[in-house]
Order: sequence, then structure tokens, then C-alpha cells
Amino acid sequence: MDGGSSAQFEGWENKMTVQEQKAADIAGTIRFVLEIDKLKGVVRKVRPVGEDRYENTAEHSWQIALFASSLAQTLELAIDVNRAVAMLLVHDVGEIDAGDKFVFAQDGWGDQKAAELRAVERITGLAPDRTSGFLLGLWKEFDAGETAEARFAKAIDRCMPVLLNLSNSGGSWLENGVSYERVIGRVGPEVESGCPGLWIYLRKQLEEARRKGYFAPQMQQQL
Repeated sequence: MDGGSSAQFEGWENKMTVQEQKAADIAGTIRFVLEIDKLKGVVRKVRPVGEDRYENTAEHSWQIALFASSLAQTLELAIDVNRAVAMLLVHDVGEIDAGDKFVFAQDGWGDQKAAELRAVERITGLAPDRTSGFLLGLWKEFDAGETAEARFAKAIDRCMPVLLNLSNSGGSWLENGVSYERVIGRVGPEVESGCPGLWIYLRKQLEEARRKGYFAPQMQQQL
């Protein structure tokens, strides 16, 4: 084989190697996407508006992603909304292994967070290294809550179940003995920090809900 033919063969061989690597990376990405299909089977403690069943985590992730995108546009926020949406889409992936924990539970959050991190590392690890690192980085950024995008994403995540319970005349607050004071203390700080305008609106809705009897008395709080 002359020099020209040899170089041509090596170029073809390298091209095939690149194509094979791309195919492997696509396959890994698809493995990740199929794994997160399991979020559809993770049941949360809040009901969709007007329904008897509980929502699943996939529905929650979709709704808060669209909520964030819409509200950022409405309020003309100076943040990277695409990054905030990406965080919201990935932040509950760990519930595939760890399950959902009721937001108003008072104990066990350290163990839950550790379990979710292990799960996120496993699940994102199905994707190619570059993609896995990107997704895990988003999860950690959301968890730390230090960037404007993460704080906004946390505000949206905290707010959405509240909006559902308000629309369901108390919903899981009454079912689980959650008081007005517990909701204010658990939800208020993160919503106000991440989106002050949203908290001003939400606080008024919660005060009205209190007058309507949407909360359990503080002495009867179960969680």
C-alpha cells in the first residue's frame, strides 16, 4: 500500500471511530432519558387541580419549568431563565431512587438529600461524561441556592404546590394537618429570596386561604 492509500485508510478508520463514539454517546443519552421515564411513577403528596389522584414528579417538573419560563418573561427578570428551567427539570431526578418527601415534613432532610445525591450521580452517570457533568452541576447549583437562577428556581419549586393546594381548597394541608404558620415558615423564605414579587402575591393568597379555613389548626399539626 503506497503512502497516499495508507493515509486515506487511516483517515477512513479515524472517521469511523468518531462516528462510533457519537453513536455511543447518543445511546448513553437515550439510556438516561429512558431512565428518567420512571419519574412518571413517583407519586407526590399534592393533587392536580380538581382531581382525586396525586400528581407525579414528571408532571411537577413540567409544570414548574413552564411556570418559571412564563413568570420570568412576565416580570422581565434579568436572569438566565434557560438555566433556571434546566435546573428545575433535573432537580427532582433523584426521586427515582429516593422517592418524594413531603415538603412540610420536619425531620429526615439530611438523609433524604444524601439519598437524592447518590441517585442523581447514578442516573446522570448513564449519560456521556460531558452531559453527566453538566446535569450533575445543575443539580448541585440548585441545591446550593447561591446563584440568582438557583434562587429563582427554588422559589418556583416551593410555590407550585402551594398554588395547587390553594386551588384545591387546602388539599394536602388539611389532609396532613399542616398549619398556616408551617406553610409560611417553610415556603416564605425561599420564595421571597428568589422572587420577591411572587411572594408579595402569594402571601396575600395565603392570608385569604387562612380566612377560608384551608389550613389545619397549629395545635393539630401532624408533620
